Amino acid sequence: MLDISIIRDNPEKFDKALLSRGAEAMSQQLLTLDEARREAVSQAQELQTKRNETSKQIGQAKAAKADDLAKKLMDDVATIKEQLQRAEESEREATQALENALAAIPNIPLEDVPIGTDEDANVEIRKVGTPPQIENPKQHFDIGEELGQMDFEVAAKISGARFVVLQGQLARLERALANFMLDTHTEEFGYTEVVPPALVRDDAVFGTGQLPKFKEDLFRTEEGFWLIPTAEVPLSNLVREQILDAEDLPLRYTAYTPCFRSEAGSAGRDTRGMIRQHQFSKVELVSIVMPEDGEDELERMTNCAETILQKLDLPYRVMLLCTGDMGFSASKTYDLEVWLPGQDSYREISSCSLCGDFQSRRMKTRYRHKGDKQTHFVNTLNGSGLAVGRAMVALLENYQDTQGRVFIPEPLQPYMGGKTYIEIYS
Repeated sequence: MLDISIIRDNPEKFDKALLSRGAEAMSQQLLTLDEARREAVSQAQELQTKRNETSKQIGQAKAAKADDLAKKLMDDVATIKEQLQRAEESEREATQALENALAAIPNIPLEDVPIGTDEDANVEIRKVGTPPQIENPKQHFDIGEELGQMDFEVAAKISGARFVVLQGQLARLERALANFMLDTHTEEFGYTEVVPPALVRDDAVFGTGQLPKFKEDLFRTEEGFWLIPTAEVPLSNLVREQILDAEDLPLRYTAYTPCFRSEAGSAGRDTRGMIRQHQFSKVELVSIVMPEDGEDELERMTNCAETILQKLDLPYRVMLLCTGDMGFSASKTYDLEVWLPGQDSYREISSCSLCGDFQSRRMKTRYRHKGDKQTHFVNTLNGSGLAVGRAMVALLENYQDTQGRVFIPEPLQPYMGGKTYIEIYS
């Protein structure tokens, strides 16, 4: 959620930023709501002051035995009380109207974010690694099905489209990838491992920005819980409604969880395979930092995610997303795209985003320096470190051989019981 003072200070700049994100200019509408809220607050305060002064006069009149005056003043207080109740209700309504409007507005991009409407305007920052030369490379679903360890038909009978059943060594490979990622992030980069809930309440999903605008992308239970679209939701909300000590920052969390997405806007895209599913696994990274450390932390987080790809020797590129391709809560995002020989293209495997104080305002998360009474909103960041299913896709396609086997990269071999290859019936 945005700070209304930013809009008051420079409405033209705000509207320009919204337009760059493909949203409508809204400064005038928001300032009108803000003015109504401020007038309601002022009226309530004036009535409160008037009631206090009149109540004081009642005491003085009674002390002077001016009973008639005291009775009149008491009648006045009763009238003022009714007026104050109406004014306070108007204040609540005006405040809620403003908050509802602000809640539907995306974050403002940083100055160095390229302007554009879609992925075509994203900027390549760097490429790392050389795509392997594979004659007639197969796609991951063909490899997995030929191995007899990846089954979409059985999954469809159980759950429908966009699900998969992994068995044998591919099931173990998913577990190996997750453990390898968690060990790297905790042991090398100092993230704290967390096992969070996969079902969350409205407030948690609102806090990270999925509600109210993107509820169609989520799954909800009949009991009113939301299935997490990413561990970003519970990890970020670990600090909701808290005042943190500045000395304890940064906080860095990581978690391996199932993720659930309806993929409402993806009809007809990636209908085969594991690229886009309703249920998938991901190792998530979340950082809570002071505002001045936000951009440096984004670079650090991106490096953490890149390290996984480098250790696995998977070719990839880093893309700086344009204004029209960023997520709702992000002010700046790097995408990591891994090379997939079977598709002859780079595909996203991680997004690392700086959200500034956009989420912390929604979560009411602040920090305070020792000895200082004033509090400030923290900055939040989130990133994939990595999407486990897509990492498996990349391994299958980049490490396939002509004998129908898949080589296991050396860092994963200890997690795979020393195996060097995945093969049929292994």
